[in-house]
Amino acid sequence: MKPLLVLGVESSCDETAAAVVRLADGRAEALSSVVASQAAAHAPFGGVVPEVAARAHVEVIEPTVRHALAEAGVTLKAIDGIAATAGPGLVGAVMVGLAFGKALALAGGLPLMAVNHLEGHAVSVRLTADVPYPFLLLLVSGGHCQLLEVAGIGRLHRLGSTIDDAAGEAFDKIGKALGLAYPGGPALERLAEGGRAERFPLPRALAGREGCDFSFSGLKTAAARLAERCADEADRRDLAAAVQEAIAAQLAERSARAMALYAAQHKSTALRFVVAGGVAANRTVRAALEAAARAHGFSFHAPPLAYCTDNAAMIALAGAERLAAGMTDDLDAVARPRWPLDEASALASPTHKPGRKGAKA
Repeated sequence: MKPLLVLGVESSCDETAAAVVRLADGRAEALSSVVASQAAAHAPFGGVVPEVAARAHVEVIEPTVRHALAEAGVTLKAIDGIAATAGPGLVGAVMVGLAFGKALALAGGLPLMAVNHLEGHAVSVRLTADVPYPFLLLLVSGGHCQLLEVAGIGRLHRLGSTIDDAAGEAFDKIGKALGLAYPGGPALERLAEGGRAERFPLPRALAGREGCDFSFSGLKTAAARLAERCADEADRRDLAAAVQEAIAAQLAERSARAMALYAAQHKSTALRFVVAGGVAANRTVRAALEAAARAHGFSFHAPPLAYCTDNAAMIALAGAERLAAGMTDDLDAVARPRWPLDEASALASPTHKPGRKGAKA
């Protein structure tokens, strides 16, 4: 099969991104990856404002795509397909990138791949490393926290998910309670350096409980209350270290349970553990997960830091793999604020009841 060149567009939250990826013989190469961050626009509010995000995407999406094509040294005529995030995410933001992707596909007579943002994270490790299917995945970010068996593109089975808040959300909200600038996760990691985590015992939800689900709401509430009583920088540093250790410990403990289940069902295959998503950039979290993988006989894989946070290269790769498999979408594909990767499991055993609240997955 001839190499495929796919343009990816990502706008699910507060970063506008475009990238060009080449897929040849099952191996990917990112020819460009451009990200226009909105962090400065949202910083005064201490979090992402959906309306601000959508308007910012409209303003920069066209030059961002032009930049990605120029950086890759190609024109739209050389592209074989357009991949655009269709959810989950802030629906107004998703609509901007998806509509732009549809326009490019229509104008160029190209196939469209409406990509699940989470599937982009799931395949992101394959942008720079040869990590064959199947593998066990921990997807951990600001809006998502779940464990999945990844058998191939479009073939994912959920083993566990957060029952309330995601780990990245806990990082950001606790960072805000500590007076840290948005985004709170990276700022909390910097503050935690040299801190004494043992000073602040924090609740470890679901510890020892069967299953692979997560819960961070209790930790978030307890840490926010302790933050109100922090008297000086030393207190804040120690609390940040305690929060980081508690989140890393829960992620590692629940992942270890998933590893045991996965290993029992995949005795004849190589055991690979992949962590992806923005929280995978946290060094304490990554070290705890790597230790858990090693203890259970799994190889450990994580994308480079540039591909942990939201980017369009992962969307382009997911789109390229879908295009290679003949999995394309019509131009009436809809933007979806919620879109579970394993829809069968989500319907059979929902982690959240229908309503306005709850994790996007």
